[in-house]
Amino acid sequence: MIKFKDYDRLLIISTLMLLVMGLLMVYSTSSVVALKRFGTQYFFVKKQLTYMLAGIICFVGATRVPYGFYRKMAYPILILAVLALVCIYIPGIGFSAGGARRWIRLGPIAFQPSEPAKLAVIFFLAYSLAAKQEKIREFSVGFLPNILIPGVVILLIMFETDLGTSIALASIVLILNFVAGVKKRYLAGLVAGSGVFIYLVINKFSYMMTRIVIFLDPWKDPEGKGFQMVQSFLAFGSGGIKGVGLGEGKQKLFYLPEAHTDFILSVIGEELGFLGVAGVMALYGLFLYCGVRIAMKARDRHGMYLALGLTLMVVLQAVFNSGVVMGLLPPKGLPLPFISYGGTSLLVNMIAVGIILNIYIRENEA
Repeated sequence: MIKFKDYDRLLIISTLMLLVMGLLMVYSTSSVVALKRFGTQYFFVKKQLTYMLAGIICFVGATRVPYGFYRKMAYPILILAVLALVCIYIPGIGFSAGGARRWIRLGPIAFQPSEPAKLAVIFFLAYSLAAKQEKIREFSVGFLPNILIPGVVILLIMFETDLGTSIALASIVLILNFVAGVKKRYLAGLVAGSGVFIYLVINKFSYMMTRIVIFLDPWKDPEGKGFQMVQSFLAFGSGGIKGVGLGEGKQKLFYLPEAHTDFILSVIGEELGFLGVAGVMALYGLFLYCGVRIAMKARDRHGMYLALGLTLMVVLQAVFNSGVVMGLLPPKGLPLPFISYGGTSLLVNMIAVGIILNIYIRENEA
């Protein structure tokens, strides 16, 4: 039997530290808002703790399921993910929140289908790239299906006006195909074509163009469209090196909208300063190191692609989120993994960690 001491401790430690940081910062960023809206300062942190406990259960379950299961179930899981994305548009099932239609409700449960869809695409790619490894350099076998099938999911997510998740998932698809050995000229053509497509999409949807304009100069409309970015900058600037102290930040007091979700890193910057932000980034760096190490030592190509894809799913989202709140990337609406408030993202990320550790377990059994 595999014992706890055989697990990759660094991956577990980095994940647990991010979870604890998330719980502390969700309370710090949401207590005043929760008290005003719901009459108790613990409303959001209680829900986040519930999500965290559920995530730990999902994590433990994922470590017990042999990762070969996802090879057998790649297509059924992918089909379910596509159906869930389509259900968003069915009245009575799909609903809007925060100005975007990205949620579905099944009884008392509400979730974002784009989150499990990321898992589904990675499961499919890990299976397909491994199965077609001998013909990976052929256009019709090694390239086309591994781009078109994930492309359908990415387009469905893009139709939800979720450009951030679409770009993050497309980046994972591109990297996994590159690592698998797909011809570089095919991937270069894909990148060029995708760039043109994204340009056309941005020009078609005015809100996306507005985001680009605000990204370039948020001070043009500091009390309107650029308000959130300006407040984020002020939060980082106020924090300095050491921060103003945990719980002492001012930007979360109705200045920085929804500070407990997408812009939670801004409050970390204000309250814990540069050192706090650097610590969070170091934890994601440690997570990346562990995930890549497990991928490179996996006992088969399926495990390698699966571990790498799941690691990138977490780390790239952290990179994109931090890039947005620091003004290095246009606003995309992506949460900070393990730290931002929210259930669907947390559960999916905990499942990903469980699968990565299962790959580590199996490689040590080989």
